[in-house]
Amino acid sequence: MIKLTRLDGSEFFVNPDLIETIEETPDTHLTLANGKKYLVLEKTPVIVDKIVSFKAIVLRRAQPGPGKKYLFRKKMATYRLCCLLED
Repeated sequence: MIKLTRLDGSEFFVNPDLIETIEETPDTHLTLANGKKYLVLEKTPVIVDKIVSFKAIVLRRAQPGPGKKYLFRKKMATYRLCCLLED
């Protein structure tokens, strides 16, 4: 969700996946997929930057990480060696 500001100064959140068009006449008009229209204070480049950064955060969270090293050490500490290995 991205935070935008209405013309009266109140802030609201919009799902960027629902934005169909952004029109910049003297005011910025957002048209959503459900047909609702909003007038906002932010200009088009600012809205596009917010959408791109939101999508980047979502994709970064969705990527699997290298794993947590402390979990591996903790898991290995729970197992005991039950036999001695001899050369």
